[in-house]
Amino acid sequence: MDYECARSHQHDKKRVESARDRQMTILVIMLFFVALLPYALTAHLAVISPQDPVLHIGSSLTAVCTISAELEITARSLYWTLNGRRLARNTYRVLSPTESSVTLHQLNGSLQQSGDNLVCHRSNGEVLAGSCLYVGSPPEKPVNLTCWSRNTKDLSCRWSPGSQGETFINTKYILKYKLKWYGKEKDCEDYMGQPYTCYVPRDLAIFTPYEIWVEASNQLGSSTSDVITLDILDVVTTDPPPDVLVSRVGDLEDQLSVRWGSPPALKDYLFQAKYQIRYRVEDSDEWKVIDDAGNQTSCRLAGLRAGTVYFVQVRCNPIGVYGSKKAGIWSDWSHSTAASTPGIDRSHIGSCDLKPSEHNSTLRKELKQFFGWMRKHSYGCTDVSIKLYDQWRVWLQKAQKTHDQGYLIATPSVFRAGVEEAVSVTIFNAVEGTRVQLSVKSEILAHSHGIVRDKGTIKIKVPSDLRGQAHLKVWGNRQLNESGYIFHNHTTVTVDSKGATDKPVYKPRQKVLINVYAVTPDLRPTSKKMED
Repeated sequence: MDYECARSHQHDKKRVESARDRQMTILVIMLFFVALLPYALTAHLAVISPQDPVLHIGSSLTAVCTISAELEITARSLYWTLNGRRLARNTYRVLSPTESSVTLHQLNGSLQQSGDNLVCHRSNGEVLAGSCLYVGSPPEKPVNLTCWSRNTKDLSCRWSPGSQGETFINTKYILKYKLKWYGKEKDCEDYMGQPYTCYVPRDLAIFTPYEIWVEASNQLGSSTSDVITLDILDVVTTDPPPDVLVSRVGDLEDQLSVRWGSPPALKDYLFQAKYQIRYRVEDSDEWKVIDDAGNQTSCRLAGLRAGTVYFVQVRCNPIGVYGSKKAGIWSDWSHSTAASTPGIDRSHIGSCDLKPSEHNSTLRKELKQFFGWMRKHSYGCTDVSIKLYDQWRVWLQKAQKTHDQGYLIATPSVFRAGVEEAVSVTIFNAVEGTRVQLSVKSEILAHSHGIVRDKGTIKIKVPSDLRGQAHLKVWGNRQLNESGYIFHNHTTVTVDSKGATDKPVYKPRQKVLINVYAVTPDLRPTSKKMED
């Protein structure tokens, strides 16, 4: 009896807990259903078939919009748009009272990798159903695959996407590598730099050749690059030479002496360094290059103009690392170092005040800046020297370089799936247009670009099926820029699909569109007119 009572009590407790669990389950299901109402309502009232087709450029497509009888409208009243533009009526056909079709011929490549929007509307403009058209081409064989290693510690590779280039739909590129005679195939995982590049940071062997290739694929096909074979030691580059010093050669008016240090990262390696020097006049952008400065860490520049400020840079090519027979790869150029040749008459410099007789406005401006710099750094006016003047020129060049390279990127922290988001880019003191590009996720699920002079907005269409955390990359470059990309940055954004408004952020006096869905007391969607 006691056992039965205890058993009955346990059953009662379990029944209560079970009822609570059922209530919680029902509540969770209800909340999930409400979150999916926009999709449920669309599927209930109208649908376009085929959904999200993938087509070759030049293809034709016939799409059908099927509407529910609950809408109390006929297919004859419907119209179609493609990327927001209304399609001509002669492309429609009424198949039945509930079915309207549209036929498109000779389709061009998609305007965005997230797909073109084909939409079926009511006569009043209300959206009934939509489908994404992915129109593009299969990827061509990737070409121009090249790789380099910085100080034998890592490997970076770059390639081009084929002669055609643009596929118009999302295309994934994977760099693969393996040891030539053994070892298993590996995928490069770090695509966070420039497009069509990948970076292997560690765990690389030397004295053993690698086989490296790129595989490209999208929904229309795939292709593979030629396989290249290389030893890490054959593709070594290094850091720019450190401690570059430029100075006068006594009173010689046409010469300057240049000295620099050897690459510190390769100090324990057996190799022969080769150096190049380039120099330019202060007010010119044209560099003169000394192609082969030998393997010494000093050089003398001759044939210069007297009384002129020159900027000098040095770079290094590590040749024959551990006996490699291949030519190395040039490093980046060092930062500019400035010095002036003798010949500038500064006999009038005896105090920190300019004489009234000095009418040259350019000279007055330069001297004023120079003296201001001296006061700031607590130099006495009696200590004026050519060396001090050269130090000031270096400081001025660095200040101008830092000033010119400023940029500001502003982006929403939350992106809306399926919405065209805007990223603001400001480039301070821009002297020419800069190509700014955006991409979402490392495999570039969405991509956009534009030209920015001083400031501008680049828009990117977020894929409708993207959820959670995503990497947003922003980079800018100029075709004539010596160092390629003048800036690149990346951040993490949240992609949300549950917004109930048409924009995440509004400006004053903008119209706010809010999605409102009618449901019955039992949470069933309804299309009946609501009473005021």
